[in-house]
Amino acid sequence: MSADRSRSRAEDVLKVHRLAHSGGSAALLEWLSARLGGWTGVVATDAAAETEAETEAGAEAEGDAAAAAGPGLAVRGAAELRARGVRSAVLHGERSAALLFALDGGRALAAVLDLPHDPGAPALLADAAAALALVLRAEEAERREERAELAESRPREAVLHLLMSGRLSTAHQIAEALSPSLPDPLRMYVVECRAGQRSEVARICGELTGGRAWTVRCPVYVRHLIALVPAGPAGGCAEHDPLAQALVGAARDRTVGVSGRLLLREAPAAYTQAFHALAVARGRAGRHARFGPGPELELAAHAAGTRWAKARLAPLHGYEPRRPQDPGAQELRATAHAWLNFGPHATRLLKVHRNTLAGRLRLVESVLGTDLARLPAQAELSLALRLTPGGPGAAPGVPAGAPADLDAVLRHRDLAVWARAHLAPLGGPDAPPGARETVRAWLRHDAHLVPAAAALGISVPGTRKRLARIEELLERSLLRSPSARHDLWLAHRAEELAGFAGSEA
Repeated sequence: MSADRSRSRAEDVLKVHRLAHSGGSAALLEWLSARLGGWTGVVATDAAAETEAETEAGAEAEGDAAAAAGPGLAVRGAAELRARGVRSAVLHGERSAALLFALDGGRALAAVLDLPHDPGAPALLADAAAALALVLRAEEAERREERAELAESRPREAVLHLLMSGRLSTAHQIAEALSPSLPDPLRMYVVECRAGQRSEVARICGELTGGRAWTVRCPVYVRHLIALVPAGPAGGCAEHDPLAQALVGAARDRTVGVSGRLLLREAPAAYTQAFHALAVARGRAGRHARFGPGPELELAAHAAGTRWAKARLAPLHGYEPRRPQDPGAQELRATAHAWLNFGPHATRLLKVHRNTLAGRLRLVESVLGTDLARLPAQAELSLALRLTPGGPGAAPGVPAGAPADLDAVLRHRDLAVWARAHLAPLGGPDAPPGARETVRAWLRHDAHLVPAAAALGISVPGTRKRLARIEELLERSLLRSPSARHDLWLAHRAEELAGFAGSEA
C-alpha cells in the first residue's frame, strides 16, 4: 500500500509540473479541483494583495458542500493564516475544511474540500504550491512585459500612422525620442508570427542590423510585426536575405515579406509591397519573399494623372467642417486611405468606432459625389490619393488643364504599357486555366466572391482557390487587404480603352 501511495504521489507531482509548464496557473488549479473533488483557488493574505480580486483564480467541482462553501471559507482561512503568521493552516467549517499554503506576494493556495477529505490532499497541495508560486511569478513577469510593450507600442503606432499619412517631419521627431532613427532609404519587412513571438522578432531585427531596425506592432493584424530596416546598395539577391532567413529559421510557422529599396517618404508603397510579398511567401518553401520587380502604377500614371488627381480631390482637400469637433480634410483623407487599404479593419488603424468610420465614409462620398460601395469608385479614389501624397496642403485648388476624367488618364500610352505588363502573367504559360476569366468576373462583381462564383458557375471555395493561385502568379495579395484589386481594375480598364479607342500621347 505504501509503495502504491508513493507511486501515486510521484505521478501527481509529475502531473503538477507538466500542467504548470504547459497550461499555467489556470490549468493547474482546474486539475487540482478535479483531482481533490472541491474548490481550489488563489486568495489574498495581506492588504496589498486584497486590492486585486479576493480570489485571483479558482476552479470548483459541482454539486458538493465544498463548492457551496467555496471562496468564503478560503478567505476566512487566509485571514487566519495572516493573523497567525504561519505558512500553512486548516480551517474547519460545518461540513468542509479549507486547506491553505502560503505563496509569495501575500497570497495563498487554498482548497475547500468536503469532510472527510482525501488524506493525501495536504501533501498534494504542498507539492502544488511550490510549482504554482513559480508559475504565478512567471505570469506576472509576462503581464508586466506585455504592459511595457503596449506602452511603447502606442507611440510607435503613431509614428507609423504619420508615415502612412505623409507627415515625415512629425514622424521623425517622435521616432528620435523612441530610438533608433527612421532609416532612409529603407526596406520594409512584414513578419507574420504568433503574437508571443513579436519580442523575439524585434530582437533578431535589432541584432542583425546593429540596432538600426525600427520595429512596430501592426495596428491592424495582430500576427504581424513591421520592421523598417536600412537598405543596402540597390540590387542584391532576394533569395539570400540574411535577415529574412534568420527570421524564418527561428520558427517554422513564421513568414516574411520584404519590400523593394525605397525612400522613407515612400513608406506607404513600401508597406504595400511588403504585404504583397508576404502573400507570395506563404506559398514558398523558404517562407520569405521580396517584392518582385514590376511596373509601378504611380510612376506610370504620374505624368498623365497628377493634375487629374488634384482636380478630383479638390472638393475633399478644400472641405471645411461646420463644427470644430467634426473631421477636417486631412482626417477624411486619412480615413478614406485607411479604408481602401484595410476595409473594416481600418477602425484598428484609426482607433475609431465602426460607426465613426461609416459616418466619415458617407461624408467622403457626399463631398466627392461617389459611391464607394462600387469597385470602380474605390479604384479611382485609390489612384487619386496615391498621386497626391502631400494631401490638402499640396493641392490648394483645381489645376488648369487637368484631364476631364479617369478614362482620359487611363488612355495615356504610359498607362497602356503599364496595363499590358501588369496583366501579362494572366496570359502567360504559368497561368492556371481560366485565370483572366476568373479575375474579370471577380472585378465585375466588385471583388465579392459569392456573385463572382455564381457568374463563373463554380463554388465559392473553388473561386477562392483560383484567386489564391493567381496571387502567386501576380505576386500580389488579392484576398487579404491591402489588396491589388484596385490596380487590377485600373489595368483592365486601361486595357479596354487601349483596345477600343487606341492610346493617346
